Amino acid sequence: MEHSLLAVSPLDGRYSDKVSYLSQYFAEAALMRYRVLVEIEWFIFIFNELDLAKVKLDSKKIRFLREIYEDFDIDSAKKIKEIERTTNHDVKAVEYFIKGKFEGTDLEKYSEFVHFACTSEDINNLAYSCSIRDFLERDFLVTARDLVKEIYALASANRAVSMLSRTHGQTATPTTLGKEMVNFVARMEKELEVLGNFTALPAKINGAVGNYNAHVVAYKNVDWMDAGKKFVESLGLSLNSYTTQIEPHDGFAFVFDSIKRFNTILLDFDRDMWTYISLGYFGQRTIKGEVGSSTMPHKVNPIDFENSEGNLGLANALLSHMSEKLPISRMQRDLTDSTVLRNVGSSFAYSILAYKSTIKGVAKCEVKKDVILADLKDRWEVLAEPIQVVMRKNLVKNSYEQLKELTRGKGGISKTTVQSFIKKLKIKAEDKKTLLDLTPEKYVGLAAKLVDEYELKSNEGLGGCGDGGCGSCGGGCH
Repeated sequence: MEHSLLAVSPLDGRYSDKVSYLSQYFAEAALMRYRVLVEIEWFIFIFNELDLAKVKLDSKKIRFLREIYEDFDIDSAKKIKEIERTTNHDVKAVEYFIKGKFEGTDLEKYSEFVHFACTSEDINNLAYSCSIRDFLERDFLVTARDLVKEIYALASANRAVSMLSRTHGQTATPTTLGKEMVNFVARMEKELEVLGNFTALPAKINGAVGNYNAHVVAYKNVDWMDAGKKFVESLGLSLNSYTTQIEPHDGFAFVFDSIKRFNTILLDFDRDMWTYISLGYFGQRTIKGEVGSSTMPHKVNPIDFENSEGNLGLANALLSHMSEKLPISRMQRDLTDSTVLRNVGSSFAYSILAYKSTIKGVAKCEVKKDVILADLKDRWEVLAEPIQVVMRKNLVKNSYEQLKELTRGKGGISKTTVQSFIKKLKIKAEDKKTLLDLTPEKYVGLAAKLVDEYELKSNEGLGGCGDGGCGSCGGGCH
């Protein structure tokens, strides 16, 4: 408790109980572990796939090697940090850490094959790609789909609850509560589908400036482009052959922009829910002991939607900066991406916080059907639209203008006024009956049917590496 109260970031303080589990992907210790994983898998690959040392690693040695990252703990991370105090280089410290594990074993004489022909960014880009991919598969898409399902359940349960629309904030053509909710579901699922189809982030293992320069000098008979492709794909990623010292991060930008769009859709939903609550369309279940205002005892504030909106703003600010900045690097490399990438976890944590707040907010909402109906039933002016359209069908001149004269700017148009107008129309008897039978609550078109026909996609899997391990690392990067 003392530690969390002294934290600079609310992610490590006030909200730590909600997002601290993300440290398994984005804490500095997690980055170290992913780096160790990449170094170890590269070491195994150049022995057993490329046969560079003319000796194969047996299953016992492979087991020993993989246990270095599988058993990686806080003490391991502290050891690397201690080495870094001397090296002043975080990736070099990882290399020395692994070499230290080789001391006194049969592998010690091969320790120079650790980090063989690699630049730091060969290790970093693969480590970050694995961590982001693992987060997306294990947590992001799970939480995002839970959110979508919660909104879909609200839509389905209220598919036929007629509701007044408010285009420009003004009285408008009726809809149903369910249809307005399923609109958000459809938009969110489209973005999740985009992310779900992007199953393998691009990555590189091609040396100091992306040309396999040192590789070719050391082993000129190896097909290094093919080797790079095989290794990167063994980690569940896709090879980018055209890079400088760094992988240009276009793939990361794609992911960040997609999540940002998803967040923007959710922010739109949060604001609508806030407005519906202010109109009384939703009540909120109270929790014993909870206080809404320090001075107004009656208040139950829509704080979950407000918290979500605020955290989405923070998430999108970070995501926007990262997607704009990361693809840009001076010449063959500058270091500006390094410090920015260390904030990836914060952008995702703020997103997850927002999703959980919205889920909580929706779960607390109670639909007030009587309030929704009361707001709609006497809005007879909304029938001006179907009346003038049916008049046009019957070739009545100046149809729109007649209804404009009758209704525009005249709130509180009565049923009697509307039906008297209809009765005087010279249109087909069938059309006249249809209009006379129409009420504001019945004038919802195919809204309920649109909800019924929407097929929820949120149960679909992501595919890619998460479904079957990632080749040579035996699923270790998961």
